[in-house]
Amino acid sequence: MARTAIFGLALVFGSLSLTACKASNTAADAAGQSGVRLLDRGQRPRAELRYSIAAGTTTSSTTTFRVASLAKSESNAALAILPGLRLDIVSGPAQLTEGGVKFKVDVVRSEAVVPDDFDAAWGEQLREGAALAEGIGGWVELDDRGRLVAGALNEQAKRSDVPVRLLRMIVNSRETLTRVRLPEEKVGLGARWESRRQIRAYGFDLQQVDTYTLVDRAGDEVMLNVTVQQLALPQTIAFPDEEIVISVQSMMSQANGQIILDLRALESDASAKGTAEDHLLVKTPGAAESIDITEEFEVQVANTTSLGDKPPVPDDAKARRRDKRR
Repeated sequence: MARTAIFGLALVFGSLSLTACKASNTAADAAGQSGVRLLDRGQRPRAELRYSIAAGTTTSSTTTFRVASLAKSESNAALAILPGLRLDIVSGPAQLTEGGVKFKVDVVRSEAVVPDDFDAAWGEQLREGAALAEGIGGWVELDDRGRLVAGALNEQAKRSDVPVRLLRMIVNSRETLTRVRLPEEKVGLGARWESRRQIRAYGFDLQQVDTYTLVDRAGDEVMLNVTVQQLALPQTIAFPDEEIVISVQSMMSQANGQIILDLRALESDASAKGTAEDHLLVKTPGAAESIDITEEFEVQVANTTSLGDKPPVPDDAKARRRDKRR
């Protein structure tokens, strides 16, 4: 296999960061991933944090991803850049259930944000790839602490031409940033809690820890700081169809961000930036490479919420103003 192909596979499988997830279709799958541990109860007064979502609630969000990955070995280097991917996602209308609230999630529009001076051929590939995300979605059921009860992807999301990494980017960023798992105990300002998840992505097993800090609260609106950490222990996985074996020597990432959580809404406003660093040994029948991958990534989410039956319109102007400020 050519070295360029090895580098391409390394960039796909490495640097999972906020782009990884484990799809869960049943409550049994979800049970092992929903644990929340309180680290600090915070200042007095203290109160419960619980979602209180009315039937018919709909939330529309605009999510933007930016990623830059660099893979290097002793003999080669490859750079992959995603200057911007913007998704308009509609969640709802909400249906109340015995377990909490159930709602559909649909990507109603997907577009690549490509600078004018970007390479034309690569820019066209990004636009074509972004278009594949349009129409993917599914449904989820959450309890009043934001824990997953059940969920499933729709048929569009299961199509073979939908990039797996793109799907994982969407799902995991929403599980981590826009739907926060809340502690059972009463908490006050300064409270800290963590949510741990065991993730399997591309065959690799990773441990993800999301740590939240309560910064401010005004009624149903809560401001949180979040730190996301991922770590993979040494492991090896084979891909027979590609005749490739990837051994993880080390894989770690960290992201920091802020969340504006509305306890009456299906999604939150959020932003996060992070870095990842992976050290891989990639073997094929004709070659072997030790590859180091570094990655920088950013996620931004802005939303509007309606408590009625009419879905809100995504705030394009708000998202585009953010892009112009960069």
